Amino acid sequence: MRLHKLSPAQIIVSFYFIAVTIAVSLLSLPIAHKEDVEWAFIDALFTAVSAVSVTGLTVVSTADTFSVPGVLILAFVLQFGGIGVMTLGTFIWLIMGKKIGLKERQLIMLDQNQSNLSGLVNLMRQILAIIIIIEILGALILGTYFLKYFPTWQEAYLQGFFASISATTNGGFDITGSSLIPFANDYFVQFINMLLIILGAIGFPVLIEVKDFLTNKTDGFRFRFSLFTKLTSITFFLLIIFGTLVIILLEMKNFFKGMVWHEAFFYALFQSVSTRSGGLATMDVNEFSEPTLFFLSILMFIGASPSSVGGGIRTTTFALNLLFIYHFAKGNRHIKIFNRELHEEDILKSLAISMLALILCFTATLILLITEPFPLISIIFEVCSAFGTSGLSMGITPDLSTVGKCIIIFLMFVGRIGIILVLFLLGGRREKKVRYHYPKERVIIG
Repeated sequence: MRLHKLSPAQIIVSFYFIAVTIAVSLLSLPIAHKEDVEWAFIDALFTAVSAVSVTGLTVVSTADTFSVPGVLILAFVLQFGGIGVMTLGTFIWLIMGKKIGLKERQLIMLDQNQSNLSGLVNLMRQILAIIIIIEILGALILGTYFLKYFPTWQEAYLQGFFASISATTNGGFDITGSSLIPFANDYFVQFINMLLIILGAIGFPVLIEVKDFLTNKTDGFRFRFSLFTKLTSITFFLLIIFGTLVIILLEMKNFFKGMVWHEAFFYALFQSVSTRSGGLATMDVNEFSEPTLFFLSILMFIGASPSSVGGGIRTTTFALNLLFIYHFAKGNRHIKIFNRELHEEDILKSLAISMLALILCFTATLILLITEPFPLISIIFEVCSAFGTSGLSMGITPDLSTVGKCIIIFLMFVGRIGIILVLFLLGGRREKKVRYHYPKERVIIG
């Protein structure tokens, strides 16, 4: 069978292609649209990739385009894209009674960016359970609260249901027609959405470890968080805090001028959280100054944590890059943190991911500057948003040319599957044994 001849990376990418195909078909169904809606294939493809990659960039208005069945289909695609093809695939395999063999475990390991084969099926079960519980609670809280905003309970709970899935999966889609701008002064709605975005973007392994800590599942031993959880959590929240402070400083004399402190703080905090991969906004980002927009682009390029619903180079990659620079400057050959020593392979991997990501985003920016009539900052913002699967936009997405849309589609797809998978596709199978070495020679660097 042809499938057995493919590498795990090729199979995973093929599954995501199939997912996009199914999403295009579902979103193109007549019942998914409102009457008299024009729906070109490139628009269907763009929306499908944006939903599967849980990005949120869209060339059409979700509220004006999709009917209630269409909204439910879009929510299903977001759910599918958020938890990943292998998490859902494992769930289906277990229901069908299929044995999860070595090949399937290799696929799960690659899709979830894990380093060993043990405990993967249990990991998939826990991921699915945690995400569904979070989404149900979010939908109930937001739906009940929205009763004061919408005329009927059906509309309120539909809004709450979709908002919960969109925020938890970091999908960035909305059916209000204007993201969370209508709730710019409602801090409760903002808080719940920020909490859901953080829970989706911080990484499934982190959520599982926190769950084990809270339920005292320590098997009689003192609980110790893994290095991954410590490094990811600290980097994740420091980026949010740092992002909030920088946005406030940059906009004190611009957008925040004349605002009371709590209004400026929540605007800055929400936008900082959303750049992790959320894609929702409480304001029109065009009102920010260019330095702030460029800074937001950097935050979106970094993205969310590994093994989460988000994209970008990931928080741990960014952290390892900083640690490498610091220790290299200090003359240290080995990087130690939290009483642990990092693997050299992980350091090299983080540098490779960052370099390839920069090359991809730089190339995409250059092509869009040639094909699109928009300012540089708008294109940089769009490119970083697509690669980080954030979904924030300065409003140029619907006006992109077909070439421009294809470039953004490619970046959203790469952002979702991850640079690691791209590297494996380029390099073939992992860990090739070297049978001989050439004499080593130094080169001048810097």
